[in-house]
Amino acid sequence: MDETEGLVRGQPVVDTGSPIQIPVGKECLGRIMNVVGDPIDNAGPIRTNRKRPIFMEAPEFVDQVTTPEMLVTGIKVIDLLTPYPKGGKIGLFGGAGVGKTVLIQEMINNIAKAYGGVSVFTGVGERTREGNDLYHEMIESGVIDLTNKRNSKASLIYGQMNESPGARARVAMTGLTLAEHFRDEEHQDVLLFIDNIFRFMQAGSEVSTLLGRISSAVGYQPTLASEMGSLQERITSTKNGSITSVQAIYIPADDVTDPAPATAFTHFDSTTVLSRQISELGVYPAVDPLDSKSRLLDPTIVGKEHYQVAIEVQRILQNYKSLQDIIAVLGMDELSEEDKIYNKKDLKVPTRKKESSRINQRTYNNNNSDTENLKIGNICRVIGSVVDVQFSGVDSPPTIHNALEVQNHEKRLVLEVMQHIG
Repeated sequence: MDETEGLVRGQPVVDTGSPIQIPVGKECLGRIMNVVGDPIDNAGPIRTNRKRPIFMEAPEFVDQVTTPEMLVTGIKVIDLLTPYPKGGKIGLFGGAGVGKTVLIQEMINNIAKAYGGVSVFTGVGERTREGNDLYHEMIESGVIDLTNKRNSKASLIYGQMNESPGARARVAMTGLTLAEHFRDEEHQDVLLFIDNIFRFMQAGSEVSTLLGRISSAVGYQPTLASEMGSLQERITSTKNGSITSVQAIYIPADDVTDPAPATAFTHFDSTTVLSRQISELGVYPAVDPLDSKSRLLDPTIVGKEHYQVAIEVQRILQNYKSLQDIIAVLGMDELSEEDKIYNKKDLKVPTRKKESSRINQRTYNNNNSDTENLKIGNICRVIGSVVDVQFSGVDSPPTIHNALEVQNHEKRLVLEVMQHIG
């Protein structure tokens, strides 16, 4: 899995007689390993005799558990609009620089503290600097304990962009193998973060070209779907535990029809789309609530109240988006009286979303546990009270100026929503 410089014809080669095997167990917590399981954190060898091959079959159908259950991430825009299934597969879609890696770092920190679970972070073809920064941030937040590594809550597997395509094409399997051990042998609920799954497919394309295979659409390998399926089918819940996978996906040129992200779409239970237009407004996390979807957003799973509030928020944002196209071309005066009132109402939701995101970031940085411990039902009730604000007292058609103005009695509700969402 290393570079081939220095290899010559006739050089002795030893066949191990087995696939790549990596060390597994609690001894791997707080450590950084490469694709073959060698430690790369200058902290000495990993002292364990337990090993596991990185190529494994997916669990049998009868061993899998498919009961839907919501995983509370502590990031309220996600918990409300695109709830994540426990033991499911979640995709983070977005172009370069819209906040995929930062969002993953927040979830690792929040879920490790809230659930006490184990996280496995797999860096596939990303920057070495980002991997180093993540390691030190985990140490600062207490997710990794240098004094006693077994008290750590995360293990890191890196195959960064300077590695050979063979290493980048297999490092995701290495991280998944470690997560499977915690699920099957330790009987734990595991969070598997893969950043970036697109680089996994990209490395497979490089390997395919080196092997002389005929390229498929847009230059990808002809085995793209089967390679993705062999990885994704191993990520599931069993009777022993669960693996919840959050996978960041780079979208080339922001084109969601590219074969790589399109192939990944079919495997996800929930998709969170990060929008460049929203990030340019300074709104973080830059989640697009209209493009993001979740199969868990069902009244029989999340509850009737949660479902109704989420649908109403999406409806208001969609209505706001439509009205802005009309206003940009024709102006405010061309709107009907009803649309003018709706525009005044709709403008408040994006404003609250932006402010709540700022509060959200400050809350995480200060480790304020008050907002992290709030029930999603309370959030729904507070947001619902703001969404249902009546505008029957509007005597004159609103203008752009007073549509942006928040009344004093509504400011109290706005602050309350920001506190609960943040």
